[in-house]
Amino acid sequence: MATLYLASGSPRRRELLTQIGVPFVTQIAPIDENLLPDEAPNAYVERLALAKAQAGLELLSAAADAVVLGADTCVVLDSRILGKPADRAEAIATLSALSGREHQVLTAVALVSTSRQVARVVSSTVRFRALTRDEIEAYWATGEPQDKAGSYGIQGLAAVFVSQLQGSYSAVVGLPLCETAELLAEFAISCWQPLPVHS
Repeated sequence: MATLYLASGSPRRRELLTQIGVPFVTQIAPIDENLLPDEAPNAYVERLALAKAQAGLELLSAAADAVVLGADTCVVLDSRILGKPADRAEAIATLSALSGREHQVLTAVALVSTSRQVARVVSSTVRFRALTRDEIEAYWATGEPQDKAGSYGIQGLAAVFVSQLQGSYSAVVGLPLCETAELLAEFAISCWQPLPVHS
């Protein structure tokens, strides 16, 4: 069986792969994540997922059986990508904009080997209940929004903001597990493998 490498430093993606019993080795290479002019959000996340996987593969030139998984997630409101907040003011503005509204979360997953590459984009719709300014400021004070796209983590404290979700919960967290398992199967990598126990 091919060796899977994860081109991501995200602890959430590591946890999700572990959840479905897929062993992997982390292999991260830096890429340019700037948005291209007039680039649509779905094209953006797919391009970044592929770029991450390809950059990881380039570091593994001696590993002929390597398969590299790249992924990228973005939060979209009114066709605008809401990235990680630069500071408190940006996070408060973002969460205020999401309050009482629906937004989209796009997650792309890509698998790359020396002979082929595949990618898929999964779109989910998340609705926030109305948030008060005090709640938003208290949430910022927890530190959770600081490294999150859209200034929130659905798997964490912000779960209490979500009144409705249409689509894939795991994709909103950072990796669509159903689609990921389907793509892994195309590379003969199975789920539900026994994983090493770490003490």
